[in-house]
Formats: sequence, C-alpha cells, structure tokens
Amino acid sequence: MRLTRCKTEFLEEDIAMFKKILVANRGEIACRVFRTAKAMGIGTVAVYSDADKDALHVTMADEAVNIGPAASAESYLVIEKIIDACKKTGADAVHPGYGFLSENKTFCEALDAAGITFIGPGVKAIESMGDKITSKLIAEKAGVNTIPGYTDVVRDAEQAVEIASGIGFPVMLKASAGGGGKGMRVAWDEEECRDGFERATNEARSSFGDDRVFIEKFIQEPRHIEIQVMADSHGNAIYLGERECSIQRRHQKVIEEAPSPFLTEEVRQKMGEQSLLLAKAVDYKSAGTVEFIADANMNFYFLEMNTRLQVEHPVTEFVTGQDLVELMIRVAAGEELPLTQSDVKLTGWAMETRVYAEDPFRNFMPSTGRLVHYLPPEGEGVRVDTGVYEGGEVSMFYDPMIAKLITYGEDRKQATDRMVEALDAYYIRGVSHNISFLNALMVHPRFVAGNLTTNFIAEEYPDGFNSDLVPQDDPAICVVVAAAINKKYRDRCANISGQLPGMEYQPSSDWVVIMDNGEAEYQVAVENGGNTIGVEFGGVAYQIETDWRFGEPLFKAEINGQPVCIQIDIVGSTIRMFHRGAQKDAFVVTARTAELNRHMLVKEAPDMSKFLLSPMPGLLVKLSAKEGDEVKEGEELAVVEAMKMENSLRATADGVVKKISATEGDSLMVDQPIVEFE
Repeated sequence: MRLTRCKTEFLEEDIAMFKKILVANRGEIACRVFRTAKAMGIGTVAVYSDADKDALHVTMADEAVNIGPAASAESYLVIEKIIDACKKTGADAVHPGYGFLSENKTFCEALDAAGITFIGPGVKAIESMGDKITSKLIAEKAGVNTIPGYTDVVRDAEQAVEIASGIGFPVMLKASAGGGGKGMRVAWDEEECRDGFERATNEARSSFGDDRVFIEKFIQEPRHIEIQVMADSHGNAIYLGERECSIQRRHQKVIEEAPSPFLTEEVRQKMGEQSLLLAKAVDYKSAGTVEFIADANMNFYFLEMNTRLQVEHPVTEFVTGQDLVELMIRVAAGEELPLTQSDVKLTGWAMETRVYAEDPFRNFMPSTGRLVHYLPPEGEGVRVDTGVYEGGEVSMFYDPMIAKLITYGEDRKQATDRMVEALDAYYIRGVSHNISFLNALMVHPRFVAGNLTTNFIAEEYPDGFNSDLVPQDDPAICVVVAAAINKKYRDRCANISGQLPGMEYQPSSDWVVIMDNGEAEYQVAVENGGNTIGVEFGGVAYQIETDWRFGEPLFKAEINGQPVCIQIDIVGSTIRMFHRGAQKDAFVVTARTAELNRHMLVKEAPDMSKFLLSPMPGLLVKLSAKEGDEVKEGEELAVVEAMKMENSLRATADGVVKKISATEGDSLMVDQPIVEFE
C-alpha cells in the first residue's frame, strides 16, 4: 500500500505538535487517520461502541475507550462521551473523520470550551456550509456559480409541488443538513414530488436530526466534480485539483477518480479559483471539498461544501503526492501550509472504488455478518483503506462499507487496468459484496471512454444488475480453469500411496465440464500436468502455467500468455469460480456420468410469490397494510430502514392481505415474511 506524505517541510518555529489525537469515528477512516498520526510520532486514541469492541480501529490505536451501546445516537454521536474520553486519555486534539460529528458546530464549540483542538475548520465555516440553504446564499454573494432553485425551507408536500412547478420539473429535493445521498430525492412530476418530500424529510430527521428540505433545478446529463481545498490560519489557501465523482447510485458515490477525464485546464482553474473564493468567504482552514455539478457544455454550478475530509481523498493524495491528513493535523496545530498554488502538480491517474457489504444481484440490499474469509489485493499502485479483517463483523448499525480500493497509474488506462486486476483478487466471504458490479463498471465501454454522468448507472442498468451483465474477457476461461483444477485433483488421486499393484488409478484425458446448473456441457481434452496443463476446448488449445495448490483461494495463472486471477471455492464436488465478480459453478465428470446427470430430478424452489419479504436486515419503521386490505400494484405496504436509509416496499400485483407477520419496530432478517396475501 502506498501512503503519500507531504513533500515539503512545515515551518515549525514556536509551534508545539499534538501529543495525542483521538479519532471520533470508526472503521476505515479511523484507521486511516491513525496511520498518519503514528507516522508523525503522535499518540492515538480510539473510541468504540459495544458493537465495535473487536473492531480493527480499536486494536490499531494506542488506547481505546468504550463510549456506549451499538446505536450511534447512544455512542458515536454523544458529544459528552467523546470529550470525557479525551479527558480520560489526555488527548489534546480530535480528528472527526467523516460522518457522525465531523460537521457538527456544537461539537466543535464543546471541544474548544474543554481546551481540546478540533482538527478541522472553525465554527463559522461548519455552521454556514453545513446548511445547504445558507451555503448557497454565501456562494452567490462570493461570486460562485449556483443552481437555480428555492433556497428557503419548504413547509410541506403541497408547497413542494407548488415550488417545483414554478421551477420546472425535474427538481431535486435536498435535506438542508444532508450529505452522503441521504435526504435527497429527484422528482419528475407532482406525485414523485409529494412522495419525495416525505422520504427526504424522514431520512433527514433520522440521519441528521434536522428535517428541513429545499428544492433546486435538477441538471440533466450532469457530471459531479469536486475540488479539494486546503487552507491554514495564516490566510493561505490552495486547491489540489479535482475529483470526478459522477458514477453514483442513489446519490451515493461508487467510483471516484482524479483528475477528471472531462475538464480542460481552463475550467479546472476556474473551478479551483471559485472554490477558494468560497473558502475565504467563511474564513476556512483545514481540508474541505467544494462540490460542483457540470453540464455537457462544462457550465458548472455549486452544490455544497463539505467541511471535512472526504471518503475519496486518497485519489487526490496519489496524484498530488500530499498526505491530506498530515496537512490537516499540522494546520490545526497552527502551522502554515508548506506549499503554494504553483507547487501543486497533478501527476498520473488514480481510481477509487467503494467496496460495500451489499448484494448487487438483490437490488443492492445491505448484507451483514462475519467476514469468514478476507484477503485484500496487493501490488504496485494498489492501496486498500479498510476497517475490517478476517473474522470481523459487518454490523447493521453502521455504514456497510468494507473498504476503499484505490489504484494508481501513469495514465487512466493503467489505473483502470490495475483496478480490474485488484478487484479480481479481492477475496471476501461471509457477506455479500458489490465487487462484481464494480468490475462491470470498470470495463464498461462507456466508462472506459470517460463518457460519464450521474445517470450512468440508471441508464446502463435500468432493470437492475444481474450476473448476465458481468462481462467476461473470454467466456471459455472458466471452463478451461475448471478442467485444469480437475486435472490437478485427478493427478493427486493418482499419487495416493498404498494402491494395489496393477490397480493404480489412471486419470482420463477426456472430460465433460458441466456449468449453469446443468444447462451447459463442454467437452474438453486435458494433457500434461504439474504446473503446465494443456486443455483443448472448442477447437482451441489453451496452455495454462500455474503453481496453484488446493486450498489457495486465488487461482493465478498465465493462460496462453495472458495473466488470469480467478477466485476458487471447492464446495463438495463443485468448483465454484468467481471471475470479474461473476460466480460460475462447475463440476467435471466423465461422459458416462454426464449422461446419468441428464436424468436427475431437479428440486423446485418454494413459491414465495404470495409473501412480501424483507429484502434486507433492518428495522420495520412503517407498516401501511392490515389484514383484509385490498391492495393495488405499486401501493406502499411497508418501509424498512437499513444502514440509515429508508426502503419503501410496494405491492407487485393487486391482492388481498391475508396475514400480517410483523409489527412496526421489529428488527427483520433477510427474507423474513412481513405480509402474506390470499
């Protein structure tokens, strides 16, 4: 893993560095801050909830303090508990990470009153930029381009419809205190506007304790581009290039890269200069991000300013060579920035994908559980920022991120190729994950061409994601690898000691590879053995060079001179392969056994069409149906909250409710029945 450090030394005359930093956060961002603090020789303190007592960030810190129950409202969001932990451990500074209290002015004020330094901007910046309505007004006054809209608080759903009609559909409803895609809804007509207002309000209240919502024009064919700024308390401010964050799902960023394949140097400079105008308008210090939306003609408009470190900050670190966390720490200690704008150079290209515990084949439903196996990728230009480990747990109480996978290259193609290879080698078992989806995005022709908008995923996958959409460089590869693994297994059997003379096992060279639940059969011929295996399939000869052994999770080989990495699970007699994220099950048999298999009965799955099932683990926050109700297709029946997001469950057909199997407030499991229909 490559972790950049500041290139230029700070001036440290009469400035005392912090002795101990407490990170008021969890997971990968806490681990990320600890790495830099330790490299600077600063002591570290972790805080943790009951659910996180065995978390990686707890074991990584020099000291750790329990701050309460699993629910963040009773632990990570309780200001008094964080300050008590600082006093208990003697921490003289707090880094907030992102999320939780990172943009909470009350927290900043409480730390100041306790004589503890907040590693972040001042109260003025947090307060003014934390409110999207106020920030937009300040941006307009500072000379920053802004989106047309209604910047006052929307009173109710009917007023929302009235305002939206005046602006012109489509519109975006946004929580004033929002972030991370929560409390945001796009409305294309009056009905969606009413429903969107209710959803945005509820999510805003649940996530931020502030249900204010405003409305602005929704820019079509938009690109989401953000500028990284850094400022100190001596009046110095710089911008460190941009990040392209257009690949999003439900307003949550999925892939980020630096620089943007879209911007010209001229537009980059204009965006950067406007970002600095805004930073100076609020006396900004520390790291911050000014987010813009840009249309196809490179007209750009201010969205918001995040007064904290961003999830995607590593791509900026790679292309600028700066450690942003170190810059934050030193600026908070009172030091001047060590570089000016002319010192900022963008070199190479960096990509980041967010690896989540979610199932892309089940409409991206969150997944919780224990990481039975966890093997992150390694290699040149590969960095993994994570807060988990093998044997650790992904909890339903927090964000489902497993890790951020970052790759760096001399150009966009090399960074992309390294990302694809790293995703292939990312071995995770025990929870569902989105690696198949990420890999499909990385090799999508439109992504490769850099033709991106925030509508990319919705446009390219309008009916959701399924295994048929996972691209394969060569569909024959999995067949060939299955044949090679079978060859290694048969050769091992042939070498078992104690066989009767004259009755030794002699492996055949002709086999049938059965895949797709028995629907597909492939005749293969296998020769040689050891680390060089020849497979003939479909009239093509494949030579496989590999030192793979049974029990190893990654089948790394060169097949006809091309490097291949396929994840392998041996399940009984089945060879389960994961390539480009797609699962392929195969078993290899003789021709006679293949004939017998064709006559085997297939067990039918139970019919669950008469049930409304919970698609994820979560909390049942709303139940609209009752026994005897007649419901229409599309009618909302229940709302399940998971990972801080509300998910509306609707009837897929007309029907009559026969039985209610859950009540509001219940914690639901995946596929737990909620409603049964007649």
